[in-house]
Amino acid sequence: MFRITENTTIGELLENCPDAAGILTEMGMHCLGCPSARRETLGEAAEVHGMDPEALVEDLKGFLTE
Repeated sequence: MFRITENTTIGELLENCPDAAGILTEMGMHCLGCPSARRETLGEAAEVHGMDPEALVEDLKGFLTE
């Protein structure tokens, strides 16, 4: 089973949960197609976008389990 953490890269997330792309875009992360973004962890991406990394992970888990 795939587990989402702050250390999960955006690439890993999108490979395992393609629906996450829309969720991340709605949260303001519009650079998902950028090759460097795919290597960025969720924690790094959250900080760049002024978000709490733990809250981002929990929000993603909640959206993806609905």
